[in-house]
Amino acid sequence: MSAPIGETRIAVLGLGYVGSVTAACLAHLGHRVIGVDRDEHKVESIETGRAPFYEPGLTELIQEGHANGRLSATVLLEPAIQQSEIALICVGTPSERNGNLGLDQLRRVCSQVAAASDGNGRRLIVAVRSTVFPGTCEELTSECLSGSGRFAVVSNPEFLREGNAVRDFLEPTLLVVGGADRCAVQKVAELYQPLGVEACLVSLRTAEMIKYACNTFHAVKVAFANEMGALSGALGVSGMEVMDTLCRDTKLNISPAYLKPGFAFGGSCLPKDLRALVYRAGRLDLKVPLLETVLPSNDQHLRRVIQKVMDLPAARLGVYGLAFKENTDDLRESPVVVLLEHLLGKGRQVRVYDPHIRLEEIYGSNQRFVLAAIPHFSNLLESKVERMLEWADHVILTQRPAAAAAALIERSGLPVLDLTGTAG
Repeated sequence: MSAPIGETRIAVLGLGYVGSVTAACLAHLGHRVIGVDRDEHKVESIETGRAPFYEPGLTELIQEGHANGRLSATVLLEPAIQQSEIALICVGTPSERNGNLGLDQLRRVCSQVAAASDGNGRRLIVAVRSTVFPGTCEELTSECLSGSGRFAVVSNPEFLREGNAVRDFLEPTLLVVGGADRCAVQKVAELYQPLGVEACLVSLRTAEMIKYACNTFHAVKVAFANEMGALSGALGVSGMEVMDTLCRDTKLNISPAYLKPGFAFGGSCLPKDLRALVYRAGRLDLKVPLLETVLPSNDQHLRRVIQKVMDLPAARLGVYGLAFKENTDDLRESPVVVLLEHLLGKGRQVRVYDPHIRLEEIYGSNQRFVLAAIPHFSNLLESKVERMLEWADHVILTQRPAAAAAALIERSGLPVLDLTGTAG
């Protein structure tokens, strides 16, 4: 770890699992931390150099912070806020019966922070580490903190695993700080400067959503591995060997590949193989709910895209890309064909350009697929992108265009609906 920029006075509100680890680790990094909790047992534990619960390495850090005077705890929120520059909120957000988040503790603490800061005159950074749905921090600013300019609200989600939390904090693989106030965001990010990790500085809602994206992705990975293991076992195959081998591919499998929002998937492999796997699982009387919902999820995404295109006010729509992805001429199960089929069925005027597709070269299964969906396909396909741009009122990108084509599209001045995810 590098040397800290300087000592920051921090109040950690909530000394549960996240709060205690956060408080102890920040004190270890050289900050002066005071933890606040209504539970006297938690406060007394930290004040006597003990961890309120078992977590490897936590007791040692609390003892260190207690011994050097950088870590203390209290049941009194007001004096802690009065002497702090940053308030890190680490209270619980438990599930309600309907699945929604319970925000009672968070609202109560924010109201208490506002009352404790009343008349102070000093600006306080309020950083929320609790897991909250996007928009929650904005609501807290408006409802509990009175929309006051005395507070800068920041989202600083935690990524701590029970049983490995201290190491996760001190050896982070992801650090996220979000907010509209850049100075406040930077100030919170600087708390972690000794760890030598580059902070991802994002918007408030993005920071809140990243936490959900991470946790949900972890859950999906566990469910996927378990379903593949169960299906492998039913087929007399070692599921462990399958998944261990799958993980050796760090270019496509365990990588950023395919993890970008964009258009629906298609082609000759993914839909076909998913159908076959789900069918075979059914024949084995094995339920694989995650795998069973992938194709319906893809269809639903395609419907959202179709509706987005239908909502365009333009009369003439120029579509760039026809194959199921760029750099191929494969039309089989291309979601673009389904999009065109729907647009034409609704009476929309459409012209299409794909750099790798020529009408005279379409044959075999490619030809059968596209002509079954669009009998008058030849009337739609343009041989040059310039001709499509001259005709169209609006451009729809279903593929990422090459540099030359992208420059032509930009110079055309036409509005563009980018379905590839590259525009944000």
